[in-house]
Amino acid sequence: MRSVLIIDDQPAVREALSLLLSLREIRPLTAAMPDEGLATLARERVDAVIADMNFSADTTSGAEGVALFHAIRQRHPDLPVILLTGWTHLETAVELVKAGAADYLAKPWDDAKLLATIENLLELAENARVAETARVGRRRRREALEREYDLRGIVFASDGMLGTLELACRVARAPVPVLITGPNGAGKERIAEIVHANSAVRDKPLINVNCGALPGELIEAELFGAEAGAFTGATRAREGRFEAADGGTLFLDEIGNLPLPGQMKLLRVLESGEFERLGSTRTRRVTVRVVSATNADLSALIRDGKFREDLYYRLNTIQIALPPLVERGEDVLPLAEHFLGDAAVLSEAARDVLLAYPWPGNVRELKNAIERAKLLCTDGEIDVAHLGLPALAASASRNLDEPSREAVERALAKAGGVVSRAALALGLSRQALYRRMQRYGISE
Repeated sequence: MRSVLIIDDQPAVREALSLLLSLREIRPLTAAMPDEGLATLARERVDAVIADMNFSADTTSGAEGVALFHAIRQRHPDLPVILLTGWTHLETAVELVKAGAADYLAKPWDDAKLLATIENLLELAENARVAETARVGRRRRREALEREYDLRGIVFASDGMLGTLELACRVARAPVPVLITGPNGAGKERIAEIVHANSAVRDKPLINVNCGALPGELIEAELFGAEAGAFTGATRAREGRFEAADGGTLFLDEIGNLPLPGQMKLLRVLESGEFERLGSTRTRRVTVRVVSATNADLSALIRDGKFREDLYYRLNTIQIALPPLVERGEDVLPLAEHFLGDAAVLSEAARDVLLAYPWPGNVRELKNAIERAKLLCTDGEIDVAHLGLPALAASASRNLDEPSREAVERALAKAGGVVSRAALALGLSRQALYRRMQRYGISE
């Protein structure tokens, strides 16, 4: 049950407020003096406090109320406090609101306004508790992941990447094909490395093949090998990537570019482990875990007759979808600082622009922008001009409203810690809100 502590030296006030709260099914706790109230807070679970500004020992200055407020803030920094004040203490109450008090109400109070304020604060407090529970859960998930698995030094902070890495590590030990999907530059090769590093064959070879970087007539020879004279220029026998990866993992990047004849042979290897080199009739057998990746829509390629449906289902035993960088804005600054190293620091404006920019080239584009900035920066601080990003990112960043810390915290609490909802309520982009959160030292 929700509970509110009333600290006031007047019995009639305590009784009236207790009755008012009880009618809303809010449990009232009461204390006559500051020391009694602080003792109650030390032993009881309280969701909010209604505190008088003056007590019997000092009825004019409000000094005791000020001292009580600061004591509560020091011992219970997240506990919302509503101040009750006479007209002589309004200026003091306003100052305390600036210092973190939730609100102030003048005596005699308006019942409807008081109840509305209390209900709002209790809702915010509950949302904040839910958000904090979620934050703690995410932190524990990440710590467990980093403790149990080899993440190959990957830099991330977002929930999207946490979920992706959890899936990659969970399926790594199962010797089944994995298909990694996502846009160019998002880090699909790094996910493949993590899958291999946490597999049962992590001490065996990890062989990479970029199917999009080889001419179509050479891909089969690259994958399956070729005998001398198998094609023009084949002066000697050569081992293919499947043979090189025997016992380990073969990573086929840009799998959508594999020609249909190569797709047929790949399907056979996946089904039986058998293949022949080009120009050979000798059947060879390998045991290879295939991890493939694509930025293409394989379903569309299947409809167009450019990709075999049976191969797709073989490759897609487990699919890991890697989100684009624009959907994981929390990763932008940690990645930028990782690429930057000790070479320089980012200015406030540069940070704003990095978060405002949509990164169509994903992590690869971010890395290139930072490398460029490192070359152009001469004074140890990277500014907007060094990044070489479109001017619209800078102008969008400058035109954003600047909400106060309190406004950001309230919006996050009301949104249950969901950053996208809080950003919408504040009229900001999600990336802009992340930047404000970092500036104010507010953790997600």
